Amino acid sequence: MEESRDGGIANGEAMETESQKGSTEKRPEAREKWTNKTEFLLSMAGEIIGLGNVWRFPYLCYKNGGGVFFIPYFIFLFFCGIPVFFLETALGQYTSEGGITAWRKICPMFEVNCHNISAAYTGLHRPDADWSFLYNETDKYSDNYSMSFQNESEFPPFKLISPEQEYWFHRMLRVANSGGLGSVNADLAMCLLLAWVICYFCIFKGVKTTGKVVYFTATFPYLMLFILFIRGVTLPGAATGITYYLYPDISKLSNPDVWRDAGTQVFFSYAVCQGVLTALGSYNKYNNDCYKDCIALCILNSSTSIFAGFVVFSILGFMAHQLGLPMEDIASSGPGLAFIAYPRALSLLPGPQFWSVLFFFMVLLLGLDSQFVCVESLATALTDLFPGVLRKRRELLVLKIAVICFLLGLPFITKGGFHLFTVMDTYGPSGTNLLFIACFETIVVAWVYGANRFYDNIEDMIGYAPFPVLKYCWLFITPLICAATLLYNLMGSKSLSSADQFVPDWSYKLAPLLTLIPMVCIPVFLFISLGTGRGIITPSSDLKQLRPNSPRLTLFNRVIIKPQRSQHIQEDGEEKANKEHTSRV
Repeated sequence: MEESRDGGIANGEAMETESQKGSTEKRPEAREKWTNKTEFLLSMAGEIIGLGNVWRFPYLCYKNGGGVFFIPYFIFLFFCGIPVFFLETALGQYTSEGGITAWRKICPMFEVNCHNISAAYTGLHRPDADWSFLYNETDKYSDNYSMSFQNESEFPPFKLISPEQEYWFHRMLRVANSGGLGSVNADLAMCLLLAWVICYFCIFKGVKTTGKVVYFTATFPYLMLFILFIRGVTLPGAATGITYYLYPDISKLSNPDVWRDAGTQVFFSYAVCQGVLTALGSYNKYNNDCYKDCIALCILNSSTSIFAGFVVFSILGFMAHQLGLPMEDIASSGPGLAFIAYPRALSLLPGPQFWSVLFFFMVLLLGLDSQFVCVESLATALTDLFPGVLRKRRELLVLKIAVICFLLGLPFITKGGFHLFTVMDTYGPSGTNLLFIACFETIVVAWVYGANRFYDNIEDMIGYAPFPVLKYCWLFITPLICAATLLYNLMGSKSLSSADQFVPDWSYKLAPLLTLIPMVCIPVFLFISLGTGRGIITPSSDLKQLRPNSPRLTLFNRVIIKPQRSQHIQEDGEEKANKEHTSRV
């Protein structure tokens, strides 16, 4: 009996050891953290500072009243951009989760918030990285511009024929104004492949590699911008261009389109509502002062946009001076600004071939920075959803994402791909759906989870309470401004038709889909969650609460939303009630 008992005990211990070993093997790996704060700041800067600062903001500024555009821009920045930017970053740091599971922890009903659809869209329509590979210097062409006006079928977006324009449309893109996309340009396909290979090796090891790469990719573009600024302001006619960039036209403030452009620019350039900020913030240590970090990053981003305007318009002023034309006929927006106007400036520098290589390398870095951080956020969201399966296979996951994105990017480098890029850039995740997501984010945090409770969470992390105006922005100002801009954007949406630009027929069908697909995810999942009916607004029990018994929301010393019991307390209470009921029976 003793032998059998000892044997049974031994077998039991062996079985217990094996079960513990099995559970250890199934346990997901520990989550990574940034090595230091510099890696976090540079990664955030690499994501939010991109080609939108260089080619979008300066054009919008001169188009919408010059210096007057700063008024609606900074209003949107202070009351919408900074509050949402800080909200997402702090949420990621507090929960240590990516763009999906972070919302599941504080409000399961809002788990699917289309962040990663927006991030995927943003990562897909970035062919500028592979364009910069193939672009060559244009100084081998004649410096004389043709003063004849273009044929609409040859150069859709521009009025003047120049060597740079001819090279851009006929050599680089080989744009075909036909009804379909046409064949893939093989050289651009190889450049696109190279861009995704570089992207993969920048992030395949997680934040360990991403944090090291950004030391170079996030800082080098500033060196090139400074050099171009020095060269630009010393050219004749630069003062004319800068004056045109900053000259205030007060009458523009009465135009609602100016305010819409300011709002969409802020949301697009700050990368909010895409899940990227939440993912990058989730790798911070719990006690990191993310509040000061966010303020510094916002100042850096807007300062870069304004500074890039001086670089751009000093060069455009010189071009207008050389051609004897008004600035209205020179200034352009979109990719043409980086791939047509800048090459002209580079041809004026000593050793233009050397500067061309450096400049387009800067363009490559600006595109890649934002691209691989978007992929990092998508990989983070997926690994946090399935940590036991994907965290150990991260390299394979990133490889699959890169391959899928490469295949989905091929339509953009066809002969009709530039039209697809234009439609995606206009109706993709740059305005309407970002405003829609921002409304839901602020409402959920302020009115469902509780603004007071979130303030307590932030105070617990950084050691002090942030500026109290942020609370009222989340409660009232930000959702109201975003909702008003969203409604105006929907009612006065831009038309695809243009007098000087060819528009394929399929664009009219694709445009509404690009707008509606990210927006429809939220209400659909809300209805599904309401069907389950249990725990849809109850935060996770493993979240640390500084004041668990305090009201979730107070206004003017009045309790608006009472304290909420955590999930495990509710479950314990239900279990206790069931036991009492059973004992009575």
